Amino acid sequence: MPTARFHQQLHALSSQHLRSVLLLGFSSGLPLALSGSTLQAWMAAENVPVTLIGWLSLAGIPYTWKFLWAPIMDRFAMPFLGRRRGWILLTQLVLAAGIVGLGLLPVQQHPLWAACAACALAFASASQDIVIDAYRTDLLTAAERGLGAGLTVMGYRLAMLCSGALALVLAARWGWPLAYGTMAGLMAIGVFATLNAPEPPTRAAAPATLRDAVLLPLQEFMHRTGAGYLLGLILFYKLGDAFAGALTSAFLIRGVGFSIAEVGAVNKGIGLFATIAGAAAGGAWMVRWGLYRSLLVFGFLQGMAALSFAWLAHSGHQWSLMILAVFLENLTSGMGTAAFTALLMALCNQRFSATQFALLSALSAVARVYVGPLAGLVVAEIGWTYFFVFSTLAAIPGLWLVWRQRGVLASL
Repeated sequence: MPTARFHQQLHALSSQHLRSVLLLGFSSGLPLALSGSTLQAWMAAENVPVTLIGWLSLAGIPYTWKFLWAPIMDRFAMPFLGRRRGWILLTQLVLAAGIVGLGLLPVQQHPLWAACAACALAFASASQDIVIDAYRTDLLTAAERGLGAGLTVMGYRLAMLCSGALALVLAARWGWPLAYGTMAGLMAIGVFATLNAPEPPTRAAAPATLRDAVLLPLQEFMHRTGAGYLLGLILFYKLGDAFAGALTSAFLIRGVGFSIAEVGAVNKGIGLFATIAGAAAGGAWMVRWGLYRSLLVFGFLQGMAALSFAWLAHSGHQWSLMILAVFLENLTSGMGTAAFTALLMALCNQRFSATQFALLSALSAVARVYVGPLAGLVVAEIGWTYFFVFSTLAAIPGLWLVWRQRGVLASL
């Protein structure tokens, strides 16, 4: 029986739907670092004042507020490639041009221009995310969502590796303009995927007016049974994981005394591998378990993984324990992210999938964005060991809400 399921999963991976989702996940993840951490590294190498580099973090604002213009992408369609793929292709072409343009800017002489270009790039990237999320939601059947979510995370993480570590290596050898030009060339992967991706099997009618595109997604969701509990689930499901991850690097460096190089190597190497493995494993297990059971088990594992950091904090500077903790945290986070992405897809109505997915993902980001200051206060009060125990306990509300909505989740 397990062998039969395994062959079913292998057959599913050959689906054009899932191949498209993997490649579009790569396209979605590629621009993120180019307007963020990679650009920060470039500015640091060019001796741009750190105060200006700090302001660069504001370039990520469009990712937080993308739901504001998502209704436009629900209401209107390009005159080519259907309701979603036309928008995707347009944003990909704009991104490729923007990446080349940013790479040609002299950031040392004009850091503010570079920051403005980074904001524009982030806006185009957030817009691409809106329509890729909507397309994936419209395209995948309930049976494909688990694997589709796992492949999305895999593609996204691999792209971040390219636009992060690979871009830095290329910049060291060839210079920044060629490094950014190479990254722009990699956007061809996304363009190829968009041109060859299938149209969703069912096509829901777009909202009749822009007003409908803004109001109806909210009204439709809030009229569902248990809508308040579902919103709470979206807000709290990743809370424990967000707490544990908020200060991980600070803990490893200041709490237990590992070097920056050691932490960077483990996070970029083992951490990335574990996240991809977790996303793949999570997607595969969801085929067998379904959404409800996967959310419950993966959420529990996410919370328990924080205890490995508590063990490290109690034991002190131990290389093997550090590797184990980073591996477990990233592995379970990848599994939880796959299940959570599948949940967001399942909750969206095809008529408004761009707006609803953007709104729900923005709500889910609240915990990740705002737990940082609270996490610092908790560490100052109770220390590192009990902070990670607290992180495990912070997973309980999300797990309770999964159990509370088990009937709804089992039907999705």
